[in-house]
Amino acid sequence: MTRELENRIAVVTGASRGIGKAAALALARQGAHVVALARTQGGLEELDDEIKALGGSATLVPADVKDYAAIDRLGAAIHERWGRLDILIGNAGVLGKLSPLGHIEPKTWDEVMAVNVTANWRLIRSLDPLLKRSEDGRAIFVTSGSAQKAFAYWGVYSTSKAALETLVRTYAAEIATTKVTANMFSPGPTATRMRALAMPGEDPDKLPTADDVAGQLVEMCLPSFKANGATYKYAPTGLFKFRG
Repeated sequence: MTRELENRIAVVTGASRGIGKAAALALARQGAHVVALARTQGGLEELDDEIKALGGSATLVPADVKDYAAIDRLGAAIHERWGRLDILIGNAGVLGKLSPLGHIEPKTWDEVMAVNVTANWRLIRSLDPLLKRSEDGRAIFVTSGSAQKAFAYWGVYSTSKAALETLVRTYAAEIATTKVTANMFSPGPTATRMRALAMPGEDPDKLPTADDVAGQLVEMCLPSFKANGATYKYAPTGLFKFRG
């Protein structure tokens, strides 16, 4: 079977569970070497075992995306080992707290912005030079429909995702004349831990799984995927380009 990402190097954040883990496994199935970053050492080790069972390979990076110095070190280490980066999936995210804006604690606001926005900027800052050394660099950032929908009580999360989308569109405009593309992927309601926290009464068996949506996310990593600065949504029939 042809593996479309053979010998490509891919960074995935939030790789120890949920969509990040499913994306890491899907990349490995396609032949990519996965650089998996997450806070949970045990989760990373489980991921590594599963990737090895597929015949793939991974490099584990136990780190918090709020450790910005660690992100800088990651870029330096990838440069020293491979000299390039082919794929970046900025998946790590936090929900914060569903609450009226006036009731959100400043530390909650700061953490959500640090993880959902600033960490992705630091990834771009650290890894952009390496993506530009790839023949077909691909950067995909996981967003949410809440970036466009100002639902009551979702203020901190929605604001962070709206900021992320502006960040990525700006980056896409800056790399428009290069071989790198930057896009956003909106998985929609998915049976993940974060979704369960937000919607505790929802039946997860009626939602797409992380594996379902990750397959479409990985489509956006292929050299043949040429879009730039766009947002794509998961749909059971295939990727759907979102126009806000």
